[in-house]
Amino acid sequence: MLNNKTIAVVVPAYNEETQIGIVIDTMPAFVDRIIIVNDFSKDKTFEIVCDYIKRENGNSDKTISIPYIEPPIETIFNKADVVLFEMRREEVSKYPPHEIFNDKDTDRIVLINNKKNARVGGAIKIGYKWCRDHGIDCTSVMAGDAQMDPDELESICLPVVEDDIDYVKGNRLWHGASRIIVPKKRFFGNSVLSAMTKVASGFWRISDTQTGYTSISLRALNKLSLYSIYNNYGVPNDILIKLNIAHCTIREIPIKPVYNVGEQSKMKIGKVIPTVSWLLVKGFYKRIFSKYLINDFHPIFVFYSLSVLSLLSSIYFLVYIIIGLCHQAVSSGTYFGFVLSLILCILLFSFGMWFDMIDNERLQK
Repeated sequence: MLNNKTIAVVVPAYNEETQIGIVIDTMPAFVDRIIIVNDFSKDKTFEIVCDYIKRENGNSDKTISIPYIEPPIETIFNKADVVLFEMRREEVSKYPPHEIFNDKDTDRIVLINNKKNARVGGAIKIGYKWCRDHGIDCTSVMAGDAQMDPDELESICLPVVEDDIDYVKGNRLWHGASRIIVPKKRFFGNSVLSAMTKVASGFWRISDTQTGYTSISLRALNKLSLYSIYNNYGVPNDILIKLNIAHCTIREIPIKPVYNVGEQSKMKIGKVIPTVSWLLVKGFYKRIFSKYLINDFHPIFVFYSLSVLSLLSSIYFLVYIIIGLCHQAVSSGTYFGFVLSLILCILLFSFGMWFDMIDNERLQK
């Protein structure tokens, strides 16, 4: 525990037989629960975790009891809470199929087995669900490949525990040696996706959006539809968008980039960037529509919407210009319409971003 707050760490693990033992052995003592989600591994990850469970679990002298949250007793005032509890009980089918291997109140290591490969995002949201259902105050994520320094976990958790921040993420790019330590392809891909995520998520002062070293509060877990979190490597980007829609606060903490500790990267940059880029485009429009039209109308929605209409108008004039050039007949009005539409698109989008920055400044602590 930290400051009398319960701490859990979700560890997504896929074929990590050489690394998972390092993660467990170096886990700080203040962590109350280690939630290992074995993502249908083909190697001996399951067997190795089971060995640790036999050695470490069930020691009531070292582990506090954390039972499931009991269903609320219905009164005339809490009908909404009862309905929400039932909704969450019924939403189990929306998660990737999985089974909990062990789940005693005093088990420090909890093993959850996915019945098919759900990828990193699918594993994380299953771990998040366990922590939400057990009322864990602060839930962190550490990869099963030992690429995250356990000595930095406390600094990742403390803003949630002490300062009431909803979401804390590490930032490897603030480290002076990041350009040397981080592989060049990853550094480039991270920079591109970070720039796009700023626009899509509304958190304009963040960077290193692809880091998975994070902590989240119980309040934030209760606000999010966990089952809808993206399954693959775009999960940190998707979570940021969902957090912004839910008006959750965020903070970045400097961490060290860690590579070459025996991990084997399963990420293919050439596939990840296009896939995550499309995820961000969809997430951007969902955020603007949900947050600034449905939940609470704001001029940001107008500016962004008009910028899209202006872009479509400029594309329309551009097509006419291309067709006209083929026939050597383009009117000056067509050129004027194209230039005017393009300028309006840029101006309206810029005003939208400006208002977006101002509105979301309060969420970045």
